[in-house]
Amino acid sequence: MSAEGRSADRQLPRHAAAVRPRRGPESRARAGLTLLELIVVISVLGLLAGLVGIQIFGRVSEAKTTTARTQIELLSTALDSYRLDNGMYPTTEQGLAALREKPTRPPIPANWRGPYLRRAVPLDPWDRPYVYRSPGERDALGFDLLSFGRDGRPGGEEEDADVGGS
Repeated sequence: MSAEGRSADRQLPRHAAAVRPRRGPESRARAGLTLLELIVVISVLGLLAGLVGIQIFGRVSEAKTTTARTQIELLSTALDSYRLDNGMYPTTEQGLAALREKPTRPPIPANWRGPYLRRAVPLDPWDRPYVYRSPGERDALGFDLLSFGRDGRPGGEEEDADVGGS
């Protein structure tokens, strides 16, 4: 075999040259642009996550207030059932526990047909007991049932505001 034949064997086909990565200035510019694109995408995602996070956390306090209102309505319905059976609401001393177990403190109800709740009396969404008073301060013939909100103190604004009433 001649020298020309050997060199022809060593030459790569035309399509093989297209597969090889370029190592010139064009490839460096393209790699830098890819990194720049990556930085832009990460920045945009970070901004979006920040904006969405603020919206979600704002809804958490709203959801807790709504949960407290719903639980107060359910407890009020159970208290009304108690009153229908016994002619009066449980006293402040008997508390909401009278909805689960027959009170042992006077006045002991003669027609107690409970339990009036399927489960234990829930805590408010801020993990504190609901405030129950009977007779109520707002309604002397009824009861007061409320949550003092996030701060656990009477009054307040926004998430710290009292939830409920009579």
